[in-house]
Amino acid sequence: MQDSAGDQGKADGVSARGADPLAAEDSPGHSAEQTSPPQPSATHYRGRFAPSPTGPLHFGSLATALASCLDARYHHGTWLLRIENIDQPREVPGAASLIMHDLDRHGFVWDEPVVWQSDRLDAYAEALDELKTSHQAYPCACSRRDQTYSASGALVYPGNCRGGLPIGTTARSIRILTDHRPVAFDDWLQGHYSQDLEAECGDFVILRADGYYAYQLAVVVDDAWQGITHVVRGVDLLESTPRQLHLQSCLNKPTPRYAHLPIATDPQGLKLSKSTGAADLQTLQPGQNLWKALSWLRQNPPMELYGEAPGVVWDWAIQHWNIDWLRDIKTQPMVKNSGG
Repeated sequence: MQDSAGDQGKADGVSARGADPLAAEDSPGHSAEQTSPPQPSATHYRGRFAPSPTGPLHFGSLATALASCLDARYHHGTWLLRIENIDQPREVPGAASLIMHDLDRHGFVWDEPVVWQSDRLDAYAEALDELKTSHQAYPCACSRRDQTYSASGALVYPGNCRGGLPIGTTARSIRILTDHRPVAFDDWLQGHYSQDLEAECGDFVILRADGYYAYQLAVVVDDAWQGITHVVRGVDLLESTPRQLHLQSCLNKPTPRYAHLPIATDPQGLKLSKSTGAADLQTLQPGQNLWKALSWLRQNPPMELYGEAPGVVWDWAIQHWNIDWLRDIKTQPMVKNSGG
């Protein structure tokens, strides 16, 4: 989400720099260096890894990055790195540089310049204006306490402001309209998945009350702009994917093919994340870390690769990669001593 590279903060957003929820202004264009992204062919594979800089990589984020990159390399595709600094107050100083250093130390090579979400605010503003102008989004005065709970215990927005702001209230956020039509897709690893967005989450926020663009909007805009065709990420983001498909439809953006990997868990069965105290990735033995990640990904690397240089491990891994070994698996314990 990261795509599941630790605590991704995916419910958070990119600062709109004081964006007015009621205003539908003309937005300035992209910065010069981001006006003309490469245009992929209809068949060329373009994947990405998108960590949030809220801390260093850990074993689970390494495995996710490795699976994403290997799938692109196996298909002779392009692999990109995007830093999803979507909530700058939560950003840990130096974490982005450390993430890139650790990836480089493990032999990762991204094929185009790194994209930073903090540089993409104009693109998110343009998408927000499009949704407001087409009457697919509306201002909302509600807070979390105004939401209800579904049968599964999930928070659902009941649509209080759909017909306009109640008298005496002011807009706090912007929400996207949903309906009861099922939003469904076939995940490469987890199979068919469907949601009734209106019943299971309601109209969801795309511009937060604190002036940050929501992750769901930012990721849809960025995936389309970068021409992403395949998304390989953690299964903890499976439930939010229908929201992204809905936004893709509203904005007339293409839908990538998704493969949601199992998440790595600790001995207590908890997801490895910064919030649960997952150990930072130790980079003194990158070849061993790659071997352990490949083993966790059920690729059965030979023992003679253990401790080899990263380039040797990568050569074997690209040749033998098979994502299908991960079908129908949602959680998997981490490899013992996988910190390196």
